[in-house]
Amino acid sequence: MKIHGLQKMTLLDFPGKVACTVFLGGCDMRCPFCHNWEIVDASSPAVMDEEELFKFLEGRKGLLDGVAFTGGEPLLRKELPEIMKRVRDMGFMIKLDTNGNHPDELVRVVEAGLVDYVAMDIKNSPERYGETIGLPGFDISKIRENIDYLISKGNQSGSKSDEQDKPSTDKSSDFGYEFRTTVVKQFHDEDSFRGIAELIKGADKYFLQGFVDRDTVPFSGLQGVSEDKMKCFSDIVRPYVNSVEIRGF
Repeated sequence: MKIHGLQKMTLLDFPGKVACTVFLGGCDMRCPFCHNWEIVDASSPAVMDEEELFKFLEGRKGLLDGVAFTGGEPLLRKELPEIMKRVRDMGFMIKLDTNGNHPDELVRVVEAGLVDYVAMDIKNSPERYGETIGLPGFDISKIRENIDYLISKGNQSGSKSDEQDKPSTDKSSDFGYEFRTTVVKQFHDEDSFRGIAELIKGADKYFLQGFVDRDTVPFSGLQGVSEDKMKCFSDIVRPYVNSVEIRGF
């Protein structure tokens, strides 16, 4: 499997854990504010393959708690469950980032006990989802399915990443999850967060992330919002979920 990036250590990507982040190319969304646009179509040069990753991880035993798989969209990669299993067998916890458009693949890796923490992006309210991901007319039925699964399964399990320090071999073991939205001035307003609140009602954790422009973002001129506006948006969602926090300020 081609790996398009590796952050050797992070304290941010896997809540409460010291981890490395593995970037996998390919995505079925075309978000104008994407920070990883250079790997969206998986055409950028790979930096390593899975054997090189395993070699790297072998040397990080005892130093890293876990591995975060991100993208692009990791669940597009058919080899991912096999890679996850080998990483798990090496003693590492696993976090998965997903755009939420692949519920069948998510269920497969969760039910196999290969994931300790899932972070799903909530791009916008249902009415503006297609616009926000660069795919007008997008059908969000799989997004809804993914949300419902995480809320029902994850809320029964509790937040494993906050409670345990090593992976379980029990395939029915619990896992933690979060929903998150990158807030962009041109795409989000108060109505957006009223729609998002209804979409994720009953969720455990929800994070609003401030957008920061970078050279890798495909469209220029996009902006984040003020801290006051972020607080306003978070207040809209707060009555609907367990916990709401702001990142990036």
